[in-house]
Amino acid sequence: MNRWLTNGFRLMGLLIATLVAAGCAQRPVVPAAGAVPDPGWSESRAQPRREQRRQLVAHAERMLGQPYRYGGESPQQGFDCSGLVYFSHRQLGIEVPRTTRDQRRRSRAVPLQALQPGDLVFFDLSDTKTRHVGIYIGGGRFIHAPTSGKRVSVSSLDNPYWRRHLAGAGSFL
Repeated sequence: MNRWLTNGFRLMGLLIATLVAAGCAQRPVVPAAGAVPDPGWSESRAQPRREQRRQLVAHAERMLGQPYRYGGESPQQGFDCSGLVYFSHRQLGIEVPRTTRDQRRRSRAVPLQALQPGDLVFFDLSDTKTRHVGIYIGGGRFIHAPTSGKRVSVSSLDNPYWRRHLAGAGSFL
């Protein structure tokens, strides 16, 4: 009888431990039918950041070859550098400022050594002001709308011109 009692307690302990562990496991939060969503919540924020970064780069890559146009922010208009950043983020439901200067000011600073695809790279093309922005895609490369007469393209941060003017990085992800 003692052996049965001891095995019963062991079984009961194992059962309780299993139930406690299952109760602590993370489960996805699924809103109840008819629930009103929190206005601060969006599906884009709920996605893992790595997936958001991948999608942001994919949206920008689809714009390769589009013409540069000052003030442009769509495939129909063409793009300037900050317009490409603005458009690509909006495709994910992420609101960013429209100008390069404001994109730099309002983005979360990222150390250049920690760049990840989807981060923004900023360039000072004059002595004191940030004048250009691109979307980092990995491997030391970025997508940008370079200048009048050019098209959205990929450039290397190792290019001496871009390396000399690189001023910092930021992110809205």
